[in-house]
Amino acid sequence: MTDSTSTSTDAVLDRARFGADGLLPAVVQEESSKDVLMLGYMDREALRRTLTEGRVTFWSRSRNEYWRKGDTSGHAQYVRGAAFDCDADTLLVTVEQVGAACHTGAHRCFDVDPLDPVTASAPADATASAPASGAVEATR
Repeated sequence: MTDSTSTSTDAVLDRARFGADGLLPAVVQEESSKDVLMLGYMDREALRRTLTEGRVTFWSRSRNEYWRKGDTSGHAQYVRGAAFDCDADTLLVTVEQVGAACHTGAHRCFDVDPLDPVTASAPADATASAPASGAVEATR
């Protein structure tokens, strides 16, 4: 790693807003399908490894250790991109997924327990009547 890469990685790590527990939620999305595969947690070191090694590394809250998807299962996640949300308190990691993402063997962790919520449709004119970006709509 070059000094400039190290400096830019440190700057990114400094921007991250870790929770009181020292962790940052990381949503993992498959590059090719755009499927949301899973949610994991990273501390500063796991985020550093993810950004500099090209493989997604998490902090296991249950085992209190680092783990890298695929080291034991062979179902690896190769980093293709990463972005903070607007508050830098959640990370989106785009990956090339090899094999299943879920420890159950499912492609996505969200395949294993689907719910049946009531759904609603936005009004036909919702886009036209939505407040401008950054505007606050007055309530009565």
